Amino acid sequence: MALKLNASQQKLAEKLIILNDRAIGMLTRIYNIKKACGDPKSKPSFLSEKNLENALKQICRKFPTIDTRSSGTTFNHVNAIKADIIKSLSLYYYTFADLLDLKDHITELLTTMDACQAHLDITLNYDLTASYLNLVVNYICLMVLLSRVDDRKAVLGLFNAAYELQHGYSETTFPRLGQMIVDYDSPLKKLAEDFTPLARLIGTALGSLSAVYLRRNITADAWRTAQMLSLIGSPQQLLYAAQTDTIPCEYLSLDTMDRWIIFGLTVCHTSLLNQPVFAELWQRALESGLTVRLFRDEVVTIHPYLQAYFETLKGYNKRLAELKEFQSVTLQQCGLIHRERRKFLRSALKELCLILSDQPGLLGPKILFVFMGLSFARDEASWLLRHVDTWPTGKRPGRSNVDDVSDRQLPELLFHMEELRMLVSKYAQVIQRYYIQYLSGYDAIVLNELIQTLPNVPEDESIILSSFCNSIADLNVEDGALYDFRGLRLDWFRLQAYTSVAHTSLQLAENRRLAVAMNTATFHLKMVDFLDEMLRETSDLSLYCFYTKQLETQFQLCLEFPSQTRYICAFPQLCTHFMNSLHEL
Repeated sequence: MALKLNASQQKLAEKLIILNDRAIGMLTRIYNIKKACGDPKSKPSFLSEKNLENALKQICRKFPTIDTRSSGTTFNHVNAIKADIIKSLSLYYYTFADLLDLKDHITELLTTMDACQAHLDITLNYDLTASYLNLVVNYICLMVLLSRVDDRKAVLGLFNAAYELQHGYSETTFPRLGQMIVDYDSPLKKLAEDFTPLARLIGTALGSLSAVYLRRNITADAWRTAQMLSLIGSPQQLLYAAQTDTIPCEYLSLDTMDRWIIFGLTVCHTSLLNQPVFAELWQRALESGLTVRLFRDEVVTIHPYLQAYFETLKGYNKRLAELKEFQSVTLQQCGLIHRERRKFLRSALKELCLILSDQPGLLGPKILFVFMGLSFARDEASWLLRHVDTWPTGKRPGRSNVDDVSDRQLPELLFHMEELRMLVSKYAQVIQRYYIQYLSGYDAIVLNELIQTLPNVPEDESIILSSFCNSIADLNVEDGALYDFRGLRLDWFRLQAYTSVAHTSLQLAENRRLAVAMNTATFHLKMVDFLDEMLRETSDLSLYCFYTKQLETQFQLCLEFPSQTRYICAFPQLCTHFMNSLHEL
C-alpha cells in the first residue's frame, strides 16, 4: 500500500523558492559558458591547440566513452599537460556537474508534487502555481541552453581524460554527466519524455491560466474600449481602492505567460494539444511573436524550432501545417498589434504620470494601475528588443516589414515608465501609510470573519491563519519604522501548498473567498515593505544590458528626432536597471 505524502513534511513551498533561485543562477552560469565558448578570444585555449587536435577529435567522436589507455599516442600530449587542463577546465566541468545535481532535485520535486496530487490554479494558489510553472520553464530553458553550448563534449571529455590520466580513474560524475549531454543533444525529444508523466499537473496549471491569458492578450482597441489604466474613466470610483479577485494576475507579465504556455505545451504535446482549451492557448501564444526568450538575449525562433522537432515525429503533418499558418498570421498581424499597444501605452502612462504627480495621494488606492501599466509597457519594450534582429526585412504593399519593429517614439514610453517608478519611490511613505491602515482596518476584519466560518481546520493551517490575521490586525503607522513581512508571505505560500494537495481536510479550491482575501492582503503587504521588489518585478529593463547595439541605436535616433529629444534622459536612467541582471551564484 502506498504511503500518504504529508504536504507539510515535503516542504513544497520552500523547495520551489530555493530551486527556482538556483535555476536562475545556473542559467546565468551556463549562459556565461556559452558566450565564452562561442568567442574565439575567450574560449579555453586547449580547444585550439594543434597538439590536442587528434585527442579532441577522438573525444567528440566517441563521447561519452573515452579510453585514454588503449588509444596509443593520441593522449600523450594530454598526459603531459594534464594538471594545467584540470585547473583550466574545472570551472566549466563542475558547472555542468552542478547542473546535473540541480536537474535531479527539480525532477524529484516535480514528481513529488504530482504524487501529492496537487491542485494548481493561478487564480487561487497564485504563488504555488506560478512557482511551479516557472520551475518547469526554467528546467526546459536550462536544457535547451545546454544543447547550444559549443564544444561542450570537448570540454567535458578533455577534462575527464586529464583527470583519468592523473588519478587512474574517471571523475565520479562523468558517466551520468556524459549521458545527460548525449540525451539532451535533441532537447525537445528528451524533455517530452521527461514531462509526459507530469502532463496532468502541467495541464491543470495551464488550464487555470486560460481566462487570465485570454483577457490579457488583447488588442489596443480592446484596451481603449475597456478604458484600461484610466483613472478618469470612472470619476465616481476615483477614491476607491483598485482591486480584483485575481490581483497578482493583473500585473503578471504577458511574456512570462507566453513562455509558460509555449514551453509547457511543447513538452506535453501528445496529451494536451488535442484539447480545445490548450489548442487555443497554443495558437494565441504562437501568434504573439516570432521569438521566445530563453535567458537574457538567448532566444528561440519558435516556429522553425518547433517545425524541426515535429518533423521528426510520425503523424504530425497537421501540426506542421498549423505552425506554418501561425507563423504567417504572426508576420501579417503581430507587428501592427504590438505597435498599436505601444501607442496606447504612451498616452495611458502619460495620463497616469500627470494625474499622480498632481495628486500623489491617489497612489494609495490606484497603485495597482501603476504596476499594471509598468508591466504592460515592459512587455512591449522587451518584445521590440527581441524582434529587431529576427524580424524579416522583406516588403509588403504599403510599407516595409521593418516598420513593424522600428519605433522612433519608444523613448517617450521608456520616459513615462521611469517617471512612474520615480513617483512610486518618492511617495513610498504615502503608499505605506494607506495600506497599513487598509490591512488593519479592513483586511484583518474580513479574514477574521472568514476564518471563523472554516470547518475542520488542521492545526498547522489554523496556526498560520491565526498568526497572519493577528499580525496584520496589530499594524500601526509608525514614522521611520522598517517593516518586513517576508515571513507572513512565506506562511501564505506554505498554506497554499498544504491546502492544495489531496487528502487534506481544508481544501483551498473549496474556499475561494479565503484565497481571494489572502492574495489581496498579501498584495497589500507588499505595498508596505516590498515596493522596490515590485518595481523590479513589473518594470525591470535590465535586458537592455545584453542588447547594447540596440540601446545605442535607440539613443542615437532619439537625439536625431526633435520631438523625442526631451525624453533622452530615459536612457541613462534605464542603465541603473543593469545591476538587476546579476545573480549571486
